[in-house]
Amino acid sequence: MENALLVGLSRQMALSHELDVVANNIANIDTTGFKADNAAFSEFLMPRASDQRFTGSDRKVSYVQDRATWIDFGPGAIERTGDPLNVALDGKGYLVVQTPRGQRYTRNGALSTNATGQLVTSEGYQVLGGSGPITFQPTDHDINISPNGIITVREGSSTADSQRGKLQIASFDQPQLLQKDGGSTFLAPAGVNAGPPPPDTRVVQGALEKSNVNAVAEMARMIQITRSYSDIAAILQQQGDQRRNALQQLSQQPT
Repeated sequence: MENALLVGLSRQMALSHELDVVANNIANIDTTGFKADNAAFSEFLMPRASDQRFTGSDRKVSYVQDRATWIDFGPGAIERTGDPLNVALDGKGYLVVQTPRGQRYTRNGALSTNATGQLVTSEGYQVLGGSGPITFQPTDHDINISPNGIITVREGSSTADSQRGKLQIASFDQPQLLQKDGGSTFLAPAGVNAGPPPPDTRVVQGALEKSNVNAVAEMARMIQITRSYSDIAAILQQQGDQRRNALQQLSQQPT
């Protein structure tokens, strides 16, 4: 197969992966706490010609190499909801939650209580406090969450505040090493340890951090990817036509 076809195919494969990444970002525009993905590509130089007969300086063929997908950990917009169990983190911290797969970390503060009064995420994961899951009593009301994550309530007819726990907030020196484990939860791989929250991180009650996906930019990227794919397909079609015409002419008997 000619080099042009191989190079074009490598680029189409890269564009196909990038389109999947963009489509997933667009699908999660309304997912609370979602962090956008981006694709990284590089040039891969084929070290030698396949038949070992070309000795010129132009032996190497440049392909497109799909290197990795990286996460944009930039903050999303904070939107006020008025729900006392909704929290947004203003800063670089993460809520610590307990899942069936172990501890995970999230910026999705759309919290609620389950049937047993435990504070859980929208996916049903237990939100951890300093001493484990945070549990409310049936008579609790007037829930207040302070900027440092302390949760207090009024119990029954009491006029005194009762503490129900403190949100466990973690931070990472290298958050780019975190891995996605769901729509808005992250896994800390081996060797990546959670630390205390930065001093400038504060909890905002009655608000949510929206997805950090830029809808306009992602739609523009999708259009650009689609056009690039079509342009390469046209080039490959031209290469195929030239090859077919050459074979037809070579197969003709001389007159």
